[in-house]
Amino acid sequence: MDNDIQEVLFDQDSIHHAAVRLGKQITKDYAGEEPVVLSVLKGAYLWTADLLREVDLYVKLEFIKISSYHGGVSSTNSISLVTDIHSDVQGRDVIILEDIVDTGQSLLFLKKLLAERGAKSIQVATLLDKKEGRKVEIRADYIGFDVRNEFVVGYGLDYKEMYRNLPYVGILKKEVYSD
Repeated sequence: MDNDIQEVLFDQDSIHHAAVRLGKQITKDYAGEEPVVLSVLKGAYLWTADLLREVDLYVKLEFIKISSYHGGVSSTNSISLVTDIHSDVQGRDVIILEDIVDTGQSLLFLKKLLAERGAKSIQVATLLDKKEGRKVEIRADYIGFDVRNEFVVGYGLDYKEMYRNLPYVGILKKEVYSD
């Protein structure tokens, strides 16, 4: 798999330091609260595990699965809820954990869904923020790294369900995903 990577952008140590930094900030910002942490599957599972180990709060962890890429390299603009949460978020603080905020469409979908369900507040902690990819106006509140407009994989991010297990985030070589 390493041979398919053009460039490693963020190694394990860098990702760990980002988790520590954001974990401390979330702990401070939510002191005395018990937020619902909503991990977006499948991509955010590693980020969720690492970030939550750095958060010193009582949290209720939930997982949600939505789909917008359907196996390709770009968003289809059609978002579907695949697996819903089980918790009632009415009157609760919610922190969405994302692997990457790219077009912003999936995040907008989730924020609207949670607002309709009565969440008290909704914030986003993302490993990667790809501002150049935005199609809608939305922002993340806690950002591990800004990333340029490249197709990245690893550390939970995939191409056709592959590369999620790479211990770093890297740019996938174009010849791997070009037809």
